[in-house]
Amino acid sequence: MTLPPETRIGHVHLKVADLDRAIAFYRGVLGFELQQTFGSRAAFLSAGGYHHHIGLNTWESLGGEPPAPGTTGLYHTAILFPDRASLGAAVRRVLDAGVALEGAADHGVSEAVYLRDPDGNGVELYRDRAPEDWPRDAQGALAMVSERLDLAALLAEAA
Repeated sequence: MTLPPETRIGHVHLKVADLDRAIAFYRGVLGFELQQTFGSRAAFLSAGGYHHHIGLNTWESLGGEPPAPGTTGLYHTAILFPDRASLGAAVRRVLDAGVALEGAADHGVSEAVYLRDPDGNGVELYRDRAPEDWPRDAQGALAMVSERLDLAALLAEAA
């Protein structure tokens, strides 16, 4: 059994320790729009007026600590940007906010930058290349790579 090719993952809900701090990061740094709050314990943010791409809540995590290294859980939330200029602009906002980058890679199929939100959740900011530009081996199979991303060039394209 396979899923229809139109299948997408629609949103992510994150447990956070401090709702205001998380909203400040996802709205103030990354640029998502606050759509709704549920009192002081939950918030829903999106791009373009969608009901929510990111749900934040403190229902089970108010004042909590990030999971210890070596435990299971979400590796990262991947946020897809429509083009290289908008990805570069987002990375510029992250750097201007003093958020440290954990890595950056050119995967052949995409360009990605990795960081952590204030609660220690992994965040990937990326853009996809057009499928016809994806690297393929001699048999035509996808041949993803993990090479150095030229951050200076990406930032130069920031909108």
